[in-house]
Amino acid sequence: MSRVSPFLLAALWIFLDYATKQWALAALARQGIYVTSWMNLRLAYNPGAAFSFLSGAGGWQRWLFIGLAVVVALWLVYALLVEKSHALVRIGYASVLGGALGNLHDRLVHGHVIDFIEWHYRRHYFPTFNIADTAITIGVIALLAGSLFSRRGR
Repeated sequence: MSRVSPFLLAALWIFLDYATKQWALAALARQGIYVTSWMNLRLAYNPGAAFSFLSGAGGWQRWLFIGLAVVVALWLVYALLVEKSHALVRIGYASVLGGALGNLHDRLVHGHVIDFIEWHYRRHYFPTFNIADTAITIGVIALLAGSLFSRRGR
């Protein structure tokens, strides 16, 4: 994997996240969309972190999450530029970077993260999420898999 490839992957995640959030803001502003018996598209705003952590904290958490995202993004850029790591680890870094920057953009521009993908089973709902959250989740899975594979190769 070239030095540029992870940054292209991160940029792709940022673009997909931004485009889908713009679509969600326009298409879901008045009413959600039923997709399947277990999935809806419904606009939601999250001023907190994952699973709405600190969402009711009064506003200070916005700056905390902005600061954390900047620190994590800088560390990931450094790791991508300097570390010699397994390809899956680099994919993981790039995906987490793209997701973190996608949600960082929302916090800076809107003051909250725009979510719109809603999964549920009967009356049990998983927290609403977005493409940036998906990128972060895929990135963490890739990091775990990459670290397992790189340890086996030693």
